[in-house]
Amino acid sequence: MRSTCLVLALAMAHAAPALADDPIPNDRMLGLRPPEGATVLLGDSMTSWAKADGQATAEWPVVDGVATVAKGSIQTKDKFGDFRLHVEFNVPYLPDQKGQGRGNSGVYLQGIYELQILDSHGLKPQDNDCGAIYKQIVPAVNACKPPLQWQTYDITFRAARLEGDKVVAKARLTVVQNGLTIIDDKEISPTPGGVGGVKEGGPGPIMLQDHGNAVQFRNIWINPLSR
Repeated sequence: MRSTCLVLALAMAHAAPALADDPIPNDRMLGLRPPEGATVLLGDSMTSWAKADGQATAEWPVVDGVATVAKGSIQTKDKFGDFRLHVEFNVPYLPDQKGQGRGNSGVYLQGIYELQILDSHGLKPQDNDCGAIYKQIVPAVNACKPPLQWQTYDITFRAARLEGDKVVAKARLTVVQNGLTIIDDKEISPTPGGVGGVKEGGPGPIMLQDHGNAVQFRNIWINPLSR
């Protein structure tokens, strides 16, 4: 018995340092400045954004460069193909809510692929949590900070490829959340609830979802990538 306990103690002592190596969300991407050639989508105004109809200017309030979700989902006036996108977001603290009621929003890439935003801090990752492609891809690790802290998405998106009107290659996506890679060059398909009339493989806008929670956004920029 004594020898067995000694072996177990040595094994636990050997394994303990691994806990210190677990990935931890960090701030290294916060405040990241746009590179040359990028377009600032959210700085001090909403002039790059329209309401869900794609026409009228978005009415989300902006104070000191921070936009707060209000009065419906919004989308960029411009459309994009392949790109790198930087987004900073902050989910509210809603302790009386559960599941999809806690700080819910989303970033729709090309208007048809939803990257979920939610208060998922400390949860086992699922396909409808923060960092997921909604009901499709589970993030590799929970990289969420607690609510009321600024968080980052750094997204590399490659649009679906067409031959004529036929999709011959699905869109591909890499997402770094708070400095940790949560989706690594994964194939994705369109998700429900996005912008109407956008075809898979064609250019599309960036949409930010109003799901009834006062999620905040700042420092959003996009950099087109060559095909």
